Amino acid sequence: MGEEFIVKAALYVVPLLLAVVCHEVAHGWVAEKLGDHTARLSGRITLNPFVHIDLIGTVLLPAILILTKSPFLFGWAKPVPVNFGNLRRGRRDMALVAASGPMTNLVLAGASAVVYRLIVLGLSGGVIPQTGWAPWIVVPLAQMAGISVEFNLVLTVLNLLPIPPLDGGRILVGLLPESLAYRLARLERFGMLILVVLIATGSWSQIVRPVLKAFVDLFLG
Repeated sequence: MGEEFIVKAALYVVPLLLAVVCHEVAHGWVAEKLGDHTARLSGRITLNPFVHIDLIGTVLLPAILILTKSPFLFGWAKPVPVNFGNLRRGRRDMALVAASGPMTNLVLAGASAVVYRLIVLGLSGGVIPQTGWAPWIVVPLAQMAGISVEFNLVLTVLNLLPIPPLDGGRILVGLLPESLAYRLARLERFGMLILVVLIATGSWSQIVRPVLKAFVDLFLG
């Protein structure tokens, strides 16, 4: 079990860190372009993973999910600070900042799928030799690319759920008429509790899994 966990952790660590770090950096970068420099002043618009790591979301939760052989991997980094009051166009810009995170994960999933397919085609077509040193590099790389596709798609789909403070909830708050947006925004203090209940009861799988499966089939075939 210990050796299996070490191998899995080694394959998962780079895709996980890249996904959650790029997600948060995207929020901060877009916010800066739209008028808020809070993330930049906090030193958070950087790909250095150490400034983004959250003990629970980036370390403990993924480790537990790997150990328990969970059918999905989930995690998060420390949220990048954004002062929505500094954004030039208020709620519209808030929606753009919120959308930047999951859209970045979707792009990463697509790029990872390209890497995965190129390696598989290269191995099956004889372009990449299946003997010698090459398989020791490209096979783990293909595994990491496949993991990256699935993990980034999980982040994309889950974050787009219309529940504040998830990105999907904040996108809706930015797009809905003001009266409806205000009512939805008031749910933010209960948002994580709602999400935990959905996951704990298995209800989330009925909502998320069909969408996630469709995306995985599309990206990985």
